[in-house]
Amino acid sequence: MARVKKAINAKKKHKKILKLAKGQYGAKSKLFRPANEAVMRALRFAYIGRKLRKRDFRKLWIARINAGARMHGMSYSRLINGLKQAGIEINRKMLSEMAIYDEVGFKQLVDVAKQKLNA
Repeated sequence: MARVKKAINAKKKHKKILKLAKGQYGAKSKLFRPANEAVMRALRFAYIGRKLRKRDFRKLWIARINAGARMHGMSYSRLINGLKQAGIEINRKMLSEMAIYDEVGFKQLVDVAKQKLNA
């Protein structure tokens, strides 16, 4: 029975990690062990960042909707509540886009929400 040598597989693994570590500084882009540590850390931050991006965008959309709603004499929470009562299902991304680029349409939505809240 022949012994198993890992040279080819290890070389492949090392090349893969060093390729991922290309933009790193100093030894982190040249030597396997520091490169591996840097890549693992970077991939962990990338994973976390993908989750944070979703939160950040939602915060941004809410801030824009709130600004647009207050220009028409209404708060964000009352606007969302009024739209829900009116049965209008529109996501926050589209609402924020309307608040910026389609003021007439946004004003109509605010008016509908006001009517539902006052009724």
